[in-house]
Amino acid sequence: MIDEPTTYDPAVALVDKESIALFMAEAFETGDAGYIAHALGVVARARGMSEIARETGLSREQLYRSFSDDGNPTLRTTLAVMKALGIEVTAKPQGITPNICEN
Repeated sequence: MIDEPTTYDPAVALVDKESIALFMAEAFETGDAGYIAHALGVVARARGMSEIARETGLSREQLYRSFSDDGNPTLRTTLAVMKALGIEVTAKPQGITPNICEN
């Protein structure tokens, strides 16, 4: 007997801040705006789209549409969702490694 393949939902593995941070860091490393938006949608689903909608003042429908495979969220929507999720983005010059000095 052949087992039917199942669909894996990465949202089930996003159970704490550390797993969310790692998931999003990997998405940002791709540099692919569509993939980053999709990843934000996955994290929002993991946290609860209703909760994110309430915190951002956006409708659930708008969030689902914005972060769907065909979505194209605005920067304002993206930043609002990131804030609600507790995700921060920092900037650093390319190719620069932080200077860590030991005393």
